[in-house]
Amino acid sequence: MKKRTFITDTMHLPYIFKWAMCVQKARTLHFVLSFFVLCCVAMGASCSNNTKWTANGGGDSTNIKNNTSNKTSNMTIRKFTKPDDETLRRQLTAEQYAVTQHAATERPFTNQYDKEFRPGIYVDITTGEPLFSSTDKYDSGCGWPAFSKPIDKRLLVEKADNSHGMQRIEVKSRTGNAHLGHVFEDGPTDKGGLRYCINSASLRFIPLAEMEKEGYGAYTKLVRKEKEIYVAGGCFWGTEHYIKQIKGVLSTEVGYANGNTKNPTYEEVCTDATGFAEAVHIKYDPNVVSLDFLVKLYFVSIDPTSYNRQGNDRGSQYRTGVYYTDPADRSIIKKVFDAEERKYSVPLEVELLPLKNFYTAEEYHQDYLEKNPQGYCHLPSSLFEYARKAKQK
Repeated sequence: MKKRTFITDTMHLPYIFKWAMCVQKARTLHFVLSFFVLCCVAMGASCSNNTKWTANGGGDSTNIKNNTSNKTSNMTIRKFTKPDDETLRRQLTAEQYAVTQHAATERPFTNQYDKEFRPGIYVDITTGEPLFSSTDKYDSGCGWPAFSKPIDKRLLVEKADNSHGMQRIEVKSRTGNAHLGHVFEDGPTDKGGLRYCINSASLRFIPLAEMEKEGYGAYTKLVRKEKEIYVAGGCFWGTEHYIKQIKGVLSTEVGYANGNTKNPTYEEVCTDATGFAEAVHIKYDPNVVSLDFLVKLYFVSIDPTSYNRQGNDRGSQYRTGVYYTDPADRSIIKKVFDAEERKYSVPLEVELLPLKNFYTAEEYHQDYLEKNPQGYCHLPSSLFEYARKAKQK
């Protein structure tokens, strides 16, 4: 495996040669970081491989925090727990507490979500756990939010309720043990025939536009048509910005893919010992952009015959690859790979593998070039315009 080296623009080469010699002599990461910060202050330079040790546009050095999170090929692993009673009394309104903890019922027609029909999810007000999707919500005319089904029946507990002289089935959240409402057998027949009549006071609505920010990005697929793919194309700052320009891409997130440690920081990935590649998690609308077209555009942005190097960036973290979560996608991607390989007389150095793991990178890496328009990028700006204008035939 080739050793990662530091390369930047030619105007700073004299400084970088001196820096590189010091790095070879240095035996501790502390020395490298300290010296690099001094160089950045002195030169005001933007760097390729190690620019990301400094952060956040203003030029001030920033300590990297271990705020990465693991993502699997399905839902993000996230634990929800019920707060204690003291916390619930403090966080909930009097009505929310009465409904969720004492099975009270709010007034019909005047509650918060009866007429809410924007795309999004409804989470347990006590725990934050997603329970219902907007795709299953309908106007039943009863005066309370009505759903044909929950996200997963295992999230709920149903039990007989004979209070008030009626025979009903009460619905509670399993994790939060919060009273939600009741389920009746008078729902739309084409959707299963059930009506989950739920108190607005038991729920919190997260609009689709805010789901990523609120930490519910793994659930967006429930409320919109989307698929996902992960690509590594060198420095993820430029790759993400390039991919974001493509029509049909719904969202992007940079991170570290297919490595052999848990919760890596950028510092650790830069040691070349973790096996992670800088990658971009792409969510896209398959009705707007096909997977093969997306992969074709990805190939435009890389040198597919270069091993562990893209532009000025070297090291295993800058290797190229396409990582899928749906096994059915492999054959589609492979056809693009085969077509690309016929263009060259040497083998491609691009991985085609299932996603093994993915850890979201530190926040300052996300949308880096939008936050720092003059920041380092290994891709020419002309490619961004190319991606914006690219049209699927």
